[in-house]
Amino acid sequence: MTAVALPEPIPGLIIRYSYLWYREHLEGRDEGQKDRPCAIVAALRTDENGATRVLVLPITHSPPDHLSLAVEIPPRVKDRLQLDDARSWVVVSEWNEFIWPGPDLRRLPGATDASIAYGMMPPALFAKVKERFLSIIKARDAHPVRRT
Repeated sequence: MTAVALPEPIPGLIIRYSYLWYREHLEGRDEGQKDRPCAIVAALRTDENGATRVLVLPITHSPPDHLSLAVEIPPRVKDRLQLDDARSWVVVSEWNEFIWPGPDLRRLPGATDASIAYGMMPPALFAKVKERFLSIIKARDAHPVRRT
C-alpha cells in the first residue's frame, strides 16, 4: 500500500480530528469522544528539527452560548467543503494543540484514500475566525487542551 502524503498544516485548513473538549479534559479524559471537522488556526515551528505545533478549533452543530465565542460557517462554504447542511459554528474559545501530524487525525467519512482535509476556509471567513480567536486570547478567556 502506498502512503498518501498529508497536507501541510496551513491556517484556514479544515481537517477531520478526534477533538478533546476542554470539559472532557477537566473530567480526566485524554481521548476525544467524536471525530469532527476542525479548523487549523495556527501552525507554529517549535524547534530546529522542523516540528510544527498546530492549534485546531472545533466545528460544532451546537449554537454558542454567546455569539462572540463562535463564528457561523455560511451554508455556501459548508457545501463547498462537502460538510453536512446543518448549521455549524467554529468555536473560538477553546482549542486542541498538538505536534503535526498527531495520532488523532482522522480519515474523511467515505474517503477512499487517507485524506484528512476537507479544504480551505475562504480568506474572509478565516480572518473573522482569527480575529475572534485573538480577542478571546487577549481577554484571557480561552481554554487550551495540549495533546500529544
